[in-house]
Amino acid sequence: MSDDFKQRLATIREQIDSLDDEILVLINRRAACAQEVAQIKRTTEGETRFYRPEREAQVLRRVLDNSTGPLHSEEMARLFREIMSACLALEDPLTIAFLGPEGTFTQAAALKHFGHSVNTLAMPAIDEVFREVEAGGAHYGVVPVENSTEGVINHTLDMFLQSPLKISGEVEIRIHQHLIGPPGTELEQVVQVVSHQQSLAQCREWLDANLPHAERVAINSNAEAARLARETEGTVAIAGETAAQIYSLELLVRNIEDEPDNTTRFLIIGKQSVPPSGHDKTSLLISTQNKPGALYQLLEPLARNDVSMTRIESRPSRRGMWDYVFFVDIAGHAEEEGIARAFAELSAESSLFKVLGSYPVAVL
Repeated sequence: MSDDFKQRLATIREQIDSLDDEILVLINRRAACAQEVAQIKRTTEGETRFYRPEREAQVLRRVLDNSTGPLHSEEMARLFREIMSACLALEDPLTIAFLGPEGTFTQAAALKHFGHSVNTLAMPAIDEVFREVEAGGAHYGVVPVENSTEGVINHTLDMFLQSPLKISGEVEIRIHQHLIGPPGTELEQVVQVVSHQQSLAQCREWLDANLPHAERVAINSNAEAARLARETEGTVAIAGETAAQIYSLELLVRNIEDEPDNTTRFLIIGKQSVPPSGHDKTSLLISTQNKPGALYQLLEPLARNDVSMTRIESRPSRRGMWDYVFFVDIAGHAEEEGIARAFAELSAESSLFKVLGSYPVAVL
């Protein structure tokens, strides 16, 4: 290596060291500002809730819009997510309940949305995530609601029929499904495949082609499937890479999902309503009498008030035979004039009308 080359490297490294020092100072200054904001809220407003979903969404959108590279804008936004998570933890570390055990995609969604400076609390079932947040054992919960390949998770929708909790955010995770098992496992040795029913469905074609002889067993979570694969001879699991690491399993075959863009959407559930962020979504629950034109009468106010409906799902109401409720997503916040006007009309026309929450559209 020439002396000139060594000098150039030394100069660049000195610049990096200087920049690192500046970044360190700026991050700590930001943390001090966050502490000051919390103190002002505590003393002047009596506020003890410092996590503001709409504010975080606005900050992350600004980072995405203003980042000029060479780092990809989403990488930069993830860095800012972690900075905000660490700053918030100085005042009020959040506890986030998720569908466990450790290593599920739901835990990954929780960390993607809130950052790694939170306490995560694994719950054995979706209804227990709801109950933990309702009881105050966790500030927020994270539950899966739909998959791009297999559709909605009905248990999550059904919980909103009885729970007072509100939706305060959403997060999407690109799902890579892997066949995992004890090191050295050969496909010919496999007698059963265990996983969550959604994961089994997402890998149906691969399983038909490569493990047609193996029994498929649906269980509560992919992480639990990984544990069973570690402890049960002839058993492999379908799960993510994190579950394989936690349970010391080998990735036997990577990316066995049938659809390359396989994505799951998760909802953040909490007790508080979220103010407008500037780019929001609203979810609601509506029902009407079973009569001709009933659904049209429910949805017509949305069209007349220029409100865009982005999703609708029906579920049995459990109030009577052939009685259904509709879960609807619309673009915008419930406080917007046109939406508020449409909701007033819907409330008057429907036998059941419940706004599940207005919340920022997923940023990352």
